[in-house]
Amino acid sequence: MTKSRVAQSIRDRESTSQNDYLKCLKFSTLRVSALSVATAVSMLGLSQVACAELTWGDSESYQSENSSQQNSGYQQDTSVNSFTAAAIAADRGDVNALYNYEQSMSGGLFAMYPTYWRMNQDLNSQSTAAISQFVRQYPNTLMAEKLVTDFAETKAATNDYASVRQVANLITNPDATERCAIALGFNNGGDTMRAMAAKSEVWLTTLKQPALCDQLAMEMNNNPLISNQDRASRLKRMLRIGKTGDIMALSSRLGTPIAYSALSEIQLSPSAYFTRFSREPASQTNQYLYLYALGRVADKSYREAALQLDFDIKQDNQRSAKLLNDETRRYAHRIIGVKRMNHNTDDGFNAEAVDWFRNSLDDDFNFEEAEDYAMAAIRFGRWDDVVEAISKMDPETQKEKQWQYWLARAYEQSSDNNKRNTAKKMYQNLAKSNEYYGLMAKDKVGQRFDASRLGGSNLPNVSPADRARVMQDQHFARAFALYNADASRAYANREWNWAVKQARDKRDDNLIVAAARQAHDMGWLDRAIYAIDNTDRVDSLALSHPMPHQDAVVRYSQSAGIDPAWAYGIMRQESRFVTAARSNVGASGLMQVMPDTAKYIARNLGETYSASRANSGDTNIRYGTWYMGDILGKLNQQPVLATAGYNAGPNNAKRWQPVYGSLAADQYVESIAFPETRNYVKHVMENATIYSSLLGRGQPISQRMGTIPAGL
Repeated sequence: MTKSRVAQSIRDRESTSQNDYLKCLKFSTLRVSALSVATAVSMLGLSQVACAELTWGDSESYQSENSSQQNSGYQQDTSVNSFTAAAIAADRGDVNALYNYEQSMSGGLFAMYPTYWRMNQDLNSQSTAAISQFVRQYPNTLMAEKLVTDFAETKAATNDYASVRQVANLITNPDATERCAIALGFNNGGDTMRAMAAKSEVWLTTLKQPALCDQLAMEMNNNPLISNQDRASRLKRMLRIGKTGDIMALSSRLGTPIAYSALSEIQLSPSAYFTRFSREPASQTNQYLYLYALGRVADKSYREAALQLDFDIKQDNQRSAKLLNDETRRYAHRIIGVKRMNHNTDDGFNAEAVDWFRNSLDDDFNFEEAEDYAMAAIRFGRWDDVVEAISKMDPETQKEKQWQYWLARAYEQSSDNNKRNTAKKMYQNLAKSNEYYGLMAKDKVGQRFDASRLGGSNLPNVSPADRARVMQDQHFARAFALYNADASRAYANREWNWAVKQARDKRDDNLIVAAARQAHDMGWLDRAIYAIDNTDRVDSLALSHPMPHQDAVVRYSQSAGIDPAWAYGIMRQESRFVTAARSNVGASGLMQVMPDTAKYIARNLGETYSASRANSGDTNIRYGTWYMGDILGKLNQQPVLATAGYNAGPNNAKRWQPVYGSLAADQYVESIAFPETRNYVKHVMENATIYSSLLGRGQPISQRMGTIPAGL
């Protein structure tokens, strides 16, 4: 099974499996929470790994053979016994206590933690020599990576770029902020080529990004490798979103300086600027000011901006010497197209967005604009526009499964036999994957997903040697020790994710499978899932798609009139089967039921609401499946709508339905206005399709998703 990847980091973010949109889980006190830490660590490991040869066996034989390995590797390490106390000392800033723990834990698996906590008390005062020494003393460890990246960020934030450069080569797995910190270091040290490494991420984006990335983008304006064409491209985006500082800096470097007073005047009254625009000279500065003024009107009303642009173009077409050049006209349409897509949730969908994007066609789209264009075109089946939009993405993005699928969908509609044949070949290639787009492609070429080919519910056999290697590996040993100790689960999860990355980097699939099998048998299902989802071609559905509480899930699903495979699809996505999972918005339990929703369910079931009971495994399953059935009944018995409703609320799911006629389910899903919900629905449908095969009731994903009816 080929897995998708997300941007990687070992920082404190938790992305369980491949879905970067999943709610950040806060784990309740399963263990004593010793230190205030973010509960999240992001996905790790992008390198290609070889396909492990798996056979499938049973849990009993594994447990029996595994018992003989209990005295191997790091199992006798005792430094974990001091971990929680040291963490508490760090939390209260007790440096003297941390010095003592450094001595008592010296030589143990967790020796680096008290040193990290002590040094992290005042990172800005640490020397690069001390940081480098820590990395040399604890090479390839999670905390060595974390200390050096924390240090680089801290020094970049205080403009100590020399220190950043001195530690840059020690960083092996930077996240976005850290990449920007490193680039800032090199940008201020004369290494302009290395500074440009982060350009694609920061230069044209208009999305919110870390402060260091904003600073890098601003500083890149003066990088000699940035061309005037680059500056003009960024300037248009800054004019669209109204970022005054960038506008002034970029326009100045382009030789068309825009004064703050001019921007301020337009900000106060865009209409006054439009009134006098016809009397202004046809200068490049006025082209920029026009886009800035239109952007400010669009901030208030895309409809008003569209009317203004239409009026101005008609007036301009009657002039012998036009005041609006072709480039300005095109990007003006882009401004209202993007703004229109940002209002889909409030105003519904409209094909006018596709028309505005088509009127803006040129060779200068950033990814956000191309994606908006593609989604608008997909929603309305404007297949030529889908092809155009995808062509505006960079070559690597075009190769992603998402856009390969939609390019094939567009070619499939063509009257050109060559394009239709190309679509078939693209589907066949995508069908090699068992993810959402791969499952959709399978249906297109007449293939069926068969869980038995991937071991079904049989757990993989693991050799005694590989089982022994798990506890001989320092990274997995730390993760298991923390899981079994009085430590916050966040620490264990971070060490586990790092261990998976290290094994992936060594192309050691057998170690990953052995560790995942051990985690599974201990009940640590979310990390077993994470491990298998972070291998490229290791297939073990028993590990990646476990079915705990099967009797309850099947019984309560049948009682609620829903498909048990769908219930498992929701549960895997919501909690990764962590019974005590808590979200940052208050959702809890295996099915992540919100408190108000639980109260609503209890009332309808004639029960007295109890928070503790609602969060318990059995009741949480019963409540969650009942609510799924309730939403399904309110949303046309349509599982895609109900899945979107479970995540974003039934009213939003209804709002995204077509106004007239019906809509193919994949088009509905791809145009869901909330990115989190959009990805959530894809993963739940993928999960449910796999679980249906595991439960012996296989149903193709296209049949499962059906068609979306018009909203009533």
